[in-house]
Amino acid sequence: MTTSPASSGGAPEPGLGGAEPRRTGLIAFAWLWVGIPLAYGVYELVLKAAQLFTG
Repeated sequence: MTTSPASSGGAPEPGLGGAEPRRTGLIAFAWLWVGIPLAYGVYELVLKAAQLFTG
């Protein structure tokens, strides 16, 4: 049985899944850059909504 060159077990090709290790930190930073303000905004929204409905 022969194997094709694409499935020979070499390094993953770019764009076919799996982030490169050097970009993992950048991706995590980007998620935190967006996620922390978003979480804070949702928290503030819940507090304001609670004040609105409880008087």
